[in-house]
Amino acid sequence: MFESDARHPLIERAVVPTAGGFEDEEPPSQPRRHPLWKDVPDAQWDDWRWQTHNSIRSVRQLRTLLSFTPDELEALGELESEYKLAIPPYFFSLIDPEDPNDPIRLQSVPSPLEAESASGHELDDPLEEEKDSPVPGLTHRYSDRALLVTTPNCTMYCRYCTRKRATLTRGGWEGVSADDERMIQYVREHREIKDVIVSGGDPLTLPMGKLRYYLESLKAMKHVDVVRVGTRVPVTLPQRLYDPELIDLLGSAEKVYVQTHFNHPREVTPEAMRACKSLLRAGVPINNHTVLLKGVNDDVGTMRSLFRALLRAKVRPYYLFHCDPVTGAGHFRTSVWKGLEIMEGLRGHMSGIGIPTYVVDGPQGSGKIPILPNYLISMSDDVVVLRNYEGMIVRYKADDKPTSPGQPTTTKGVSGLLQGDKGSLIPEGNERMARRKPRVVRDGCGGEEGDANTDGAAMRPIIPLPLLNNGGGSGNIASNG
Repeated sequence: MFESDARHPLIERAVVPTAGGFEDEEPPSQPRRHPLWKDVPDAQWDDWRWQTHNSIRSVRQLRTLLSFTPDELEALGELESEYKLAIPPYFFSLIDPEDPNDPIRLQSVPSPLEAESASGHELDDPLEEEKDSPVPGLTHRYSDRALLVTTPNCTMYCRYCTRKRATLTRGGWEGVSADDERMIQYVREHREIKDVIVSGGDPLTLPMGKLRYYLESLKAMKHVDVVRVGTRVPVTLPQRLYDPELIDLLGSAEKVYVQTHFNHPREVTPEAMRACKSLLRAGVPINNHTVLLKGVNDDVGTMRSLFRALLRAKVRPYYLFHCDPVTGAGHFRTSVWKGLEIMEGLRGHMSGIGIPTYVVDGPQGSGKIPILPNYLISMSDDVVVLRNYEGMIVRYKADDKPTSPGQPTTTKGVSGLLQGDKGSLIPEGNERMARRKPRVVRDGCGGEEGDANTDGAAMRPIIPLPLLNNGGGSGNIASNG
């Protein structure tokens, strides 16, 4: 029943901690370990080879560590041959074993829901990468970019992975293969390619010699400006980046950016921050791709915590991906409206450098399509009407030209902004406006009280305009001419 039992011995049942042992600290300030590995020496725990060798790779191992119903175990046994399983001890230790809906567990532990396809729209290759593949393993969709699938292996197999079809292959090759050479030769011959994504699987699972082949070959191509290494190693196995040889290789390749994949604030651990700091010190910028996942991060509070944690680690939130309709991942997909709701809760509520672009990877290989809340409300020949995160609606000159001649029509609301007789519509009870205090200036000079350039003119207060009811409505919008 359990395909990998012969290769991985049964882990003796460990005493799992109570929920109190996994306090909901996001992100955790102290390293965590499951009790099964509490006596492992630090030198071994911090060794990526030990972590890889001791990864959980079978349902039989999982059932000694987490609770499952008999029906769940039966379903998981049937799934085991469909998609690979690997969870390093480090990443598994982030799971609260008392919570069947723990966000780390949902991403890494198989679920019977993977056998269902409620929508009927799930595909093995939803992005049609293979149709845009001129040579095996290389996708050339955008004219100036190419993606290289360099390995089928990952440190951990995310349950929602878009490229499951590629990671199903067992094993791999230590040396450079003919397909590797074909991909590099294709990039070499197509000088319009300026940006290459080295992906997989996870390229940081490659043997050092093979990874060096890719990075040094691309570095030598003058027409290639950027090499992006797509990896989840900083999240799932940060110990790999404790290796100075790997850090030196990534830094010496000069063109490298790391594209990583934090999905939940609890993943931004001290170990992950150490790995990110090593990359940054080597001159390797880090961008983050987050996938919107039901039950994992599909609420504003979790996303704000995640992106703030990434900013503390100096990792730039780059994309928020809508979960692709890939086979076995339908239970992770939210509505697009949920993504827009989350984006609405970010803009204006946290630093702009912490706000990713929300994108849908379109069908038929149409690529990444940005989706944003609608901040442009209306427009005329002279002005546009915009709204901000507070719901404040403002009139803004569309370009620097004289206003069209003619008398404005007496009108109200948004139409009044277009006609030019109003400057803004401000929601009643706006907290920012309430914080503004009246200033006192001197008549005729505009200087503030105590200004040395004033001439002793009489003082007069500037009183903010009252929030006037816009008329004819619920009365919760005020206008400011």
